[in-house]
Amino acid sequence: MAHLHEVTDASFEQQVLQAELPTLVDFWAKWCAPCRSMGPILEKLADEQAGKLQVVKLDVQANPDTAARHEVMNLPTLLLFVGGEMRERLGGAMPLARIMQKIGPYL
Repeated sequence: MAHLHEVTDASFEQQVLQAELPTLVDFWAKWCAPCRSMGPILEKLADEQAGKLQVVKLDVQANPDTAARHEVMNLPTLLLFVGGEMRERLGGAMPLARIMQKIGPYL
């Protein structure tokens, strides 16, 4: 999990919106079983795409403001930000290949 980091409401702007790399944000919660199943997939993605993509996690229970601002209604939700703008929204648990299919063009 060396390349997978946690962000908060307080750090979201600096770590995501101002990031130099495209950033995939995993909106999740501890009680969400599909969210937990995505953990190893996102860890693998973060390791494989290190230097091209930043992958971060945001716990929606601890950080409700950012989730509300980005209209995250279902978990897990993955949002890809490039240059401070949201470019892709992916909902639900999915395999690594599907994630790469959606975000690959931005890397």
